[in-house]
Amino acid sequence: MKFIVIAALLFAVSAFAQPAVSPEVHPDGRVTFRLPAPKAREVRVYCEGVKSSAMQRETNGVWTFTTDSLEPDIYSYSFSVDGLRLLDPNNSCQKYNLLNCDSLVEVPGPKSLPWEINDVPRGELHHHFYHSAAAGDDRDYIVYTPPGYQPSAWKKYPVLYLLHGYSDDTSAWATAGRANVILDNLIARGQARPMIVVMPLGYGTMEIVKAGWGRVRDPNLWQRNVDKFSAALLGEVLPQVEKEYRVSRDRQSRAIAGLSMGGTESLVVGLNHPDQFAWIGAFSSGGLNTNYVTQFPKLNASANGRLRLLWVSCGRDDQLVKATVSSPTGSPPGTSATPGWKRTASTAFASGGAIWPRLRPCSFNRKNNPAAAASPPGQQKRHPESTGCLEREKWITSSRRGSRPWPLSRRGISRLSSRRS
Repeated sequence: MKFIVIAALLFAVSAFAQPAVSPEVHPDGRVTFRLPAPKAREVRVYCEGVKSSAMQRETNGVWTFTTDSLEPDIYSYSFSVDGLRLLDPNNSCQKYNLLNCDSLVEVPGPKSLPWEINDVPRGELHHHFYHSAAAGDDRDYIVYTPPGYQPSAWKKYPVLYLLHGYSDDTSAWATAGRANVILDNLIARGQARPMIVVMPLGYGTMEIVKAGWGRVRDPNLWQRNVDKFSAALLGEVLPQVEKEYRVSRDRQSRAIAGLSMGGTESLVVGLNHPDQFAWIGAFSSGGLNTNYVTQFPKLNASANGRLRLLWVSCGRDDQLVKATVSSPTGSPPGTSATPGWKRTASTAFASGGAIWPRLRPCSFNRKNNPAAAASPPGQQKRHPESTGCLEREKWITSSRRGSRPWPLSRRGISRLSSRRS
């Protein structure tokens, strides 16, 4: 963070002297970025869905760049000024991240998009804090309750444990992912059943973040992180949620899904505890131990009869696609550098109702690895990126032919929210 503060101070004088409108979103979806930096020699902009681009210096010392038309979505971006990374000093909208924060720009779209704010009944977000004995620190989790939720009522709700990616924090799905907005919209449209969503801190040890990307490939540290997270989720968060909220304790009404690191954690926790979860979703999973006999010691073909849904998704252009799906031609477009994971979340949440007929569940069986009959296809060769890669179309594997998926991206969240009682 120090270099961001220093950079902001270096350019503060010129920024105040020459205020610039940045970003400027045009009616056709193009976005113009501007940065006052009259003494800079080179300025570049890095934006999701856009190739790294050199900005042009105007006569007034303001650097500008205009993109091609972008699809409606929320994009993160930053500048590089003579090699120094800088957030947009003219934009207060930011995506918080434990390693690298970014500026955000929204290209608005029709109100039919699941993450657009509409005039519908709204759920609530509840922020909880507790001391974790498993992780040895103080941490938090966020709980979404749907519109009309009453703690004193008899009704029980299905529950989804939604996990963020590496370098994100507890708030990621609610802020950058707009999971609560998506669910409000889908519930109002009758495309998702009212549910409770739990968004915990996704680290078993904060050492994995403090060490940064330099040690994220350390297999021992990574495994310790996943193991401790599993212990914190199952032994601490889940019991607290079931004590404080009206959630069903039936495994048929409990799901787990996540993005990137969270996708790997969803597979590890879910497939190793089929007695706890009947619905599992993994989006652009990274960091999974490919020694499946060790990673899933008790997993066998019987899991196909116990799981209602095993959903593994990754964009065709994502570097993780070969590690995530067995048939890249059946996966959706997109890369881990695009905001498409929001779409897959929406898709996953809205797998119920009118969206059911569009899903293509199929039996899931891995060849050459009988000990991991329901393990993720492919072999993991690269470590996860901090952003996801899920796009409009979906690639779905279900544990049982004909099963009905639990509706999850700002478009896969929209499909893990099934019509279950």
